[in-house]
Amino acid sequence: QHIAYANNKMSSLPFPIFVQNKPVDPDNKRAALAAVGQCRFYPATCSSPSDYAAFQAVCAKNKEQALVDTDTPETKDENKKLKKKYMKQGVAMASKYLRQTLKLDVSIISVQVVLEGSDVLETDGCLAACMLDAGCAAIVVDGLNVAALDAAKVPRERIVAHFSSEAAATSDAIKAALPFASCISVELSNNSSLEAVDTVLSLVTEKSDTVSFQLTTPADAEFVAQISKKASVGLVDPSAESLGSSCVACMKSSDRQDGLYATVVCTRTSEALGLEYSSKDSIIAALESGAGIYCSRSDGALCRKGDETSGGGTKAQTLHRLDLDFHGDALRFTVTQSSSAGADDDDETAWGKPTGIRHLEATLKDRLASAPEGSYTKRLFDDPDLLRDKLVEEAQELAEAEEFDDVAGELADVMYFALARTTKAGVRMEDGVAELDRRTRKVTRRKGDSKAFRIAAGNAILGKK
Repeated sequence: QHIAYANNKMSSLPFPIFVQNKPVDPDNKRAALAAVGQCRFYPATCSSPSDYAAFQAVCAKNKEQALVDTDTPETKDENKKLKKKYMKQGVAMASKYLRQTLKLDVSIISVQVVLEGSDVLETDGCLAACMLDAGCAAIVVDGLNVAALDAAKVPRERIVAHFSSEAAATSDAIKAALPFASCISVELSNNSSLEAVDTVLSLVTEKSDTVSFQLTTPADAEFVAQISKKASVGLVDPSAESLGSSCVACMKSSDRQDGLYATVVCTRTSEALGLEYSSKDSIIAALESGAGIYCSRSDGALCRKGDETSGGGTKAQTLHRLDLDFHGDALRFTVTQSSSAGADDDDETAWGKPTGIRHLEATLKDRLASAPEGSYTKRLFDDPDLLRDKLVEEAQELAEAEEFDDVAGELADVMYFALARTTKAGVRMEDGVAELDRRTRKVTRRKGDSKAFRIAAGNAILGKK
């Protein structure tokens, strides 16, 4: 079974649960443990008092939102606006807490946040929606606190009901929690057995519902691997070595004589940059450092992309995520690549220069740095009013195009001018992709009506033509 909200069914690797340790801690060789695809964290204990204060501020804002009276007719409309204002402020604070305070990339990692039942109840569920809107994949609530599970008021697919012991995860308790949560999480004791795992699994009968188990580290890697064949496994405060070793134990044996695993290296837009090979040691090193680190086929040494040991001409890679394929014997590393020594070929792949959108983006970046004489792109960069007007003009033409070729042509025009705007602002295509991925986590949706003042501004620009 796999976590339904993991946003990637390929990943069945064990994941870290941060109870006492910071989620991102490069100083202690835990820079990218969450890169295994998902993580869970306890706000009250996993970081410093100042970090927890930031989370408490989010809770306070949501309590403020919950107290706004929207039932009194005389103040209903005004208070609805106030409630919406507090909601936006809360989401902004939660997003900052996740991305800047904890340094978790919620756009690519499935992050589970453990919420106190009292906070869920006191905010009338606002806190649950807030954390999901800010990018969390799921909230984790005490499975015995049915009132809090009910008060969350978010889709059950986004709720994990956690039981702190096998004894607590009785048939009646799980049955009471399942109407509100699609995932049952159970903490196993150090002397637990596969029989205990099977007992819990037998109580969750719907195929769409899932089960995860929480293990205290150090945990036996082979025991983790055995559980991972049946359900997902979370390891409490693991080191990179224990997490990496458990990940490898969950993989099939390599069919290569040297025991290495083929590793496809991709951008955040899923374009393949190259093919590398991984070993247990290289996976551990990658989780420790948060970099693209692989294993050399020739001598078995670690190949550290772009650091001081890698030699000239290499490209540094920031590791965002690693995934295991369906067969369990190959990996995918999702990275952001940048050239060392200030070189200009950040986007070059092992097969040469990119094509399509990434080729256009690279060309625009080059034009921004040093455009040839008479470059139209340079003119756009130097004249923000012209660039704005062309964006509006081409968007209108796309909206009105009807024939296939016309729509495709206007789409290409919009993409060119849009990328010119983003390149000028220092925003990359993958930054937009990350924002789209973050938005898929939202449970609060806007009506999406057009904005009259924006339409008027656009008409004013088009009227000048």
